[in-house]
Amino acid sequence: MEKILASKAKIRFQDCDPFNHLNNSKYLDYFINAREDQVKENYNLDIFEMIKTEKIGWVVATNQIAYLQPAFTMETVTIKSQLIQFSEKSLLVEMTMWDESAAKLKAVSWSKFIHVDIRTQSSMKHSEKLMELFQSIVVPSGQHYFEERCKELMATLK
Repeated sequence: MEKILASKAKIRFQDCDPFNHLNNSKYLDYFINAREDQVKENYNLDIFEMIKTEKIGWVVATNQIAYLQPAFTMETVTIKSQLIQFSEKSLLVEMTMWDESAAKLKAVSWSKFIHVDIRTQSSMKHSEKLMELFQSIVVPSGQHYFEERCKELMATLK
């Protein structure tokens, strides 16, 4: 089972600023949309089906993002994502945006997701089945701090 997931996306005009750069807030949309598609395709984990049938899901608790190089209007980018940490009630996912060939790093993001019961709108523990999945796909970053992880990624490109 793949641990680091990757997909491509085209940067759309309506998501860009007057400089033809992807707007800062839109990076999160591209990251979250890519991750949703990637987990459905690779792990058969349909988040929206879970919300409808089981009334459980995840909400974003925190986002950290570093903008390293601009993504431009109509550019094709590669978005990679991986689970780097998990607990009974939360997930920490690292997402990176690269140029199409995945040679130039454009942005790094860490998003923390809290598992919730939609009916009660409160946090809940992951099922045993989910915990087993997370254990099989986790790729610990080796870094506990976002800034250190960004430095580590950038150093590997030099």
